[in-house]
Amino acid sequence: MSSNLWGGRFSGGPSDALAALSRSTHFDWRLARYDIAGSRAHARALHRAGLLTADELARMLAGLDTLDADTVSGAFVAADHDEDVHSSLERGLIDRVGPDLGGKLRAGRSRNDQIATLLRLWWRDTARRVTSGVLDVADALLAQAARHPCAAMPGRTHLQHAQPVLLAHHLGAHAQALIRDVDRLRDCDRRAAISPYGSGALAGSSLGLDPEVVAADLGFSGSVANSIDGTASRDIAAEAAFVLAMIGVDLSRLAEEVIIWATVEFGYVSLDDAFSTGSSIMPQKKNPDIAELARGKAGRLIGNLTGLLATLKAQPLAYNRDLQEDKEPLFDSADQLELVLPAMAGMVHTLVFDTERLASLAPEGFTLATDVAEWLVRAGVPFRSAHEAAGASVRMAEARGVGLAELTDA
Repeated sequence: MSSNLWGGRFSGGPSDALAALSRSTHFDWRLARYDIAGSRAHARALHRAGLLTADELARMLAGLDTLDADTVSGAFVAADHDEDVHSSLERGLIDRVGPDLGGKLRAGRSRNDQIATLLRLWWRDTARRVTSGVLDVADALLAQAARHPCAAMPGRTHLQHAQPVLLAHHLGAHAQALIRDVDRLRDCDRRAAISPYGSGALAGSSLGLDPEVVAADLGFSGSVANSIDGTASRDIAAEAAFVLAMIGVDLSRLAEEVIIWATVEFGYVSLDDAFSTGSSIMPQKKNPDIAELARGKAGRLIGNLTGLLATLKAQPLAYNRDLQEDKEPLFDSADQLELVLPAMAGMVHTLVFDTERLASLAPEGFTLATDVAEWLVRAGVPFRSAHEAAGASVRMAEARGVGLAELTDA
C-alpha cells in the first residue's frame, strides 16, 4: 500500500525525479511527535463530532501511543518511499490499527493545516530552550559584573578611547541586549500560540470539528481567525528566524570584543583552557574559537532569515509548495544557537580580566577630557566654550607628550 496521501485521480505514481524532489522526511521527521500529538487531538475532535465511536477513539489513541513510543525508540522510522512526516506516520498508524480505522483519521484535515500547526508547536518548545540558553549567557555576564563591581576600563566609541567606564557597566550593556532578545522570544510566542488546526487545505471542513477545542488540547491560546491565513502565512517562521538572527548578532558583538580583548595588544582578558583551542603548528597559540564560531554563525543565521523572506515574498494565497522551504533554515538557525549558547556562557563565565591593566588604560587617550569640560560647566562656563577649552588642552598635552593630569601652565 502506498504511503502517499493523494493519488486517486492519477493513473500512475510520481516519477523518481519528482519523488526525490518532493521528499522531506530527512528534515521534517523532527516534527514526528508533534504530528502524533496533533493526531491525538484530531481523533478526539472526530469523536466529539460523532465521526468516531468511543471504542474507535480508544483504539485510535492506543495505536497513536504505540506509534509515539516506537518513534521515540527508533523502532519506527520514515521509509525511503515516504513523502513526508505526515504520510509516514499515517502508514505507521495503519500498520498498528488497520486501514479501516487508521484511514478515518485524515477526515477533516489537510497537510496544509497540519504542518502550519506542527511548526508552531516545534517553535514554541524550541523558543523555551533558546530562552534558557540566552539567559545563561546573560547570567554569566552579570556574574562577571558582580565579581568586578569597581573595576574601571576605557570606554570606547568608534573603537577609540572615549570615557572611562566600569567593566560591570560595559558587561551589563551586553546583558541588556540579550534580555531584550528574551523579551522578543516571549512576544513572538504570543503570536505563535494561535493554532491553524482545522483550517484544512484553506477552507476548513464541513464535518463540524471544533478548532478551538483542538487548539486548547494542544496548548494553544486559541485558533486562527481566518483559515486561508492559517494555512498560507509563515510570518511566524520569519519572525522566529529574525529573533534567532538577532540573538546571533548580539552574541557576535560580544564575541568580537572577546576576540579583541584577548589579543596581546589589548590584554584585557585571558581565556580558560577549556574554552579555547591551540594551533597545529604554533605551540604558543591560545585561540578564541568559541567567539569566532559565534561570530561566523551569526552570518549563517542572517542568511537563513534572508533566504526565508525571499521564499515568502511573492506567494499568492493560499498554500504553495514553496512553503516546504520554510523549515530547514529555521531548524538550522535554532540548531546553531543551541550549540553556540552553552559554549558562549561557559567562555564568558570563565574569562579572567586583568583589572590592573584595564584601570591603567582607563585614563589613556585623554578620556577625561569630557570631565574637564563638565568641570568648567559646573564653574559657570558655557559648554560650547568649555568644550573648546578642553579640546585645546588635549591638543597641548598631545604636543607635549603628556596626559591631561600632567599638563601645567608652563
